[in-house]
Amino acid sequence: MLQMFIMQLNISSLNLSASPSPFTIIAAITFIILLYKLWFSVTSTTKKNLPPSPPTLPFIGNLHQLGSHPHRTLHALSRRHGPVMLLRLGSAPVLVVSSADAASEIMKTHDLAFSNRPESTAFEKLLYNYRDVSTAPYGEYWRQTKSICVLHLLSSKRVQSFRAVREEETRLMVEKIRKSSYLIGKAVNLSELFAELTNDVVCRVALGRKYSDDGDSERRFKELLGEFVELLGGFIIGDYIPKLAWLSRVNGLDGRIKKVAKEFDEFLEDVVQEHMENNIIERINESIEDQKDFVDILLWIQRENLLGFPIDRTCIKALVLDMFAAGTDTTYTVLEWAMTELLRHPNAMKKLQNEVRTAILHKISDNNAHKTDDNYITEDHLDKMPYLKAVFKETLRLHPPIPLLIPRVSNQDVKIGGYDVVSGCRAFINAWAIGRDPAVWDEPDKFEPDRFLNSSVDYKGHDYQLIPFGAGRRGCPGILFAMAVNEIALASVVHKFDWALLGPGGDQKEEGILDITETSGLTVHRKFPLMAVPTDYATLCSH
Repeated sequence: MLQMFIMQLNISSLNLSASPSPFTIIAAITFIILLYKLWFSVTSTTKKNLPPSPPTLPFIGNLHQLGSHPHRTLHALSRRHGPVMLLRLGSAPVLVVSSADAASEIMKTHDLAFSNRPESTAFEKLLYNYRDVSTAPYGEYWRQTKSICVLHLLSSKRVQSFRAVREEETRLMVEKIRKSSYLIGKAVNLSELFAELTNDVVCRVALGRKYSDDGDSERRFKELLGEFVELLGGFIIGDYIPKLAWLSRVNGLDGRIKKVAKEFDEFLEDVVQEHMENNIIERINESIEDQKDFVDILLWIQRENLLGFPIDRTCIKALVLDMFAAGTDTTYTVLEWAMTELLRHPNAMKKLQNEVRTAILHKISDNNAHKTDDNYITEDHLDKMPYLKAVFKETLRLHPPIPLLIPRVSNQDVKIGGYDVVSGCRAFINAWAIGRDPAVWDEPDKFEPDRFLNSSVDYKGHDYQLIPFGAGRRGCPGILFAMAVNEIALASVVHKFDWALLGPGGDQKEEGILDITETSGLTVHRKFPLMAVPTDYATLCSH
């Protein structure tokens, strides 16, 4: 119709025979061009098979529908609009994926097309202008830093070299719990203990020392790390509506981000300088593998130019910072939720305790086994604990630490689920919704670790119905490291202690209602600390 309208324009009305003015001619041509552009825009849009979308509001789009727990609200929307859904968050088109098949298309079939991250104010300012491996643009720099992580920092051999650190820090945590258990009926804050454990392990592995003592600098480091993680997962309106970016300056958010970035940079600068001044570079080739921390390794790679690719000090600091961004908060969150579910399901707790305690007894009687006089769990025991691994898989299914995986952005037009997705569209992969998909999981809201005992499904990025750590090029390279900490920690606390909840009147009970309200943010924790009462298992056995 638009074409016919243009063709039927009464050219004589322009009065061309009467020598029209240049302005009249320009106006007529401009009008015709605009009509053609409008027609092309309308027809090209109608030709595209866009994913279904909920209604939008002017200017903000669907931002008002996200709520404080986006993984839950987006899951609810996907049940109405389908597992492949298109939102508009401010001016940003966002594809929301809530099924294993669609996730596979993004992270496998079209992995290269979705290999970049969208721009983020927090990521840019806190992570050295995208110099870390998790947010760096796809390209040669990203490939080189990813290879550093995979081959030098987080390889299976390297993770194994930190075994003594994990075992030692876990024993220290167990001893803290044991001291509390002497006070009958006193609950311990497991959330705090798990956070301290993972922070101490990461600090020793990455920096060569702990920062959990009671000095002023140690306390400030813990506060700084907490602020860093909070800001990294915060919502910044300017990322979605650029015209409102000024709000972050007015409300002080911009200033907070810059302050934390500056303080963390000064801290890491001191760490790197300390390593260099202590002649660690000179002794690195002679030191045994177990003594090398991440800064040692990165300085060694820099000096020897092992990659044939120069890495500067900013790159070193950015990669170390990645360990804190990805290695502390997410790791202890998994521990916290695993213990929460075990306390809510006493039968599962008893089954795990029986497995762990039986494995210890068998290892002690095995003359070829690595054993200790104090009967602590070591990593030698963990291979004999299939139910422990099933508990973690089930926990990660129900409580992925980052429910909405770190967003990706398309660099070309693709089709996902049969729908057209344009270049520049962000992709939110709802790992939380995928883990609760009734089309894949029987009784998806039920905590049932047994479902994994005879299943080959794993969380390492090959099975798209369980992707708590992502998959493909942008999958997390630190899975082995995180789960090594989680497994020995959980096995130790259920081995050494029986656990009970406190009732309303202060009485102990094995089961009861345990609040599982979530926090908001990039990483989703329990809103309230996990409090439980330990009883030393050795004391019980002596009676």
